[in-house]
Amino acid sequence: MSTPSATSTDVPGTPVPVLSFSPVVLSVPGRPVDLHVRVSVPATGTRLPVILLSHGHGPSNNLSSLNGYAPLANSWAAHGFAVIQPTHLTSRTLSHLVADAPGAPDFSRSRAEDMTHILDRLDVIERTVPQLAGRLDPTKVAVAGHSLGGFTATLLLGAGLKDPDTGNVLHLAEPRIKAGVLLAAPGGGGDAFNGPMAEQWPIIGAVDFSTMTAPALVVAGDKDDSRHFTDRGPDWHADPYTLAPGPKTLLTLFDAEHGLGGIAGYDAAETTDENPERVAALARLTAAYLHTQFHPGTSEWQAACEALTTGPDSVGRVEGK
Repeated sequence: MSTPSATSTDVPGTPVPVLSFSPVVLSVPGRPVDLHVRVSVPATGTRLPVILLSHGHGPSNNLSSLNGYAPLANSWAAHGFAVIQPTHLTSRTLSHLVADAPGAPDFSRSRAEDMTHILDRLDVIERTVPQLAGRLDPTKVAVAGHSLGGFTATLLLGAGLKDPDTGNVLHLAEPRIKAGVLLAAPGGGGDAFNGPMAEQWPIIGAVDFSTMTAPALVVAGDKDDSRHFTDRGPDWHADPYTLAPGPKTLLTLFDAEHGLGGIAGYDAAETTDENPERVAALARLTAAYLHTQFHPGTSEWQAACEALTTGPDSVGRVEGK
């Protein structure tokens, strides 16, 4: 019996069982430790689009690694995507090994380069993960990231990064990435980048969104008030939409704080706004957005927006440019 292909009808349908394999270990010359990744895929289907998922920098020991973000990774994989999650050098699981490594503590360049290394080695990943050989579609790649992971995703989607020390602008755009999802990503710098953590993490406020030309869905919580970086309030997290050129879409989630309902992990204590229904809605909307990006002309994004962002029970509002 032949294996069914992943088509435009797979994603909005009934979710399928998920196979998750970790760690896939990739040796990267010059990296202080090997690159470990988790791969989650649907049990069936071929021509699977790839989502590279970049973790944030939260207080938990393991969620900021390949072990985090299961609520999103599992849902995306169950609906037809291959989700690949690296453990970046910022992970608390590695802090005892890389504290003095070049680029510490933010590893801004390394985090983006991790994704390029993964794309360079997709054939290795396919051969390593059981039942995955020949099932990925390397022409359909997206990047998603939460918080600091959103920062990483902006660089891969084309944003420039001005070195606060030298003034040089670094560009790490990855042309194989066709679209992105930015989840509670940091906003711009300037005078508003004035919180107590701004001096410790100046690189966060050094992003130039004007060159971020790739399509992206920017997700911001209307209660995500990141006072440690800025006094601008929740609107700061909409900057990747406001300051970047189109095509961009902004999804503002009602009553959502920085955890967006709990995307970093099931029952995570660090989630201040735990809401499983919000997480489920966000998983559906993000999958629908990416599916429509990879299959132009399909109606899944429109259908998801009509179901979840209209009427008295809407989870948020959507705008685009």
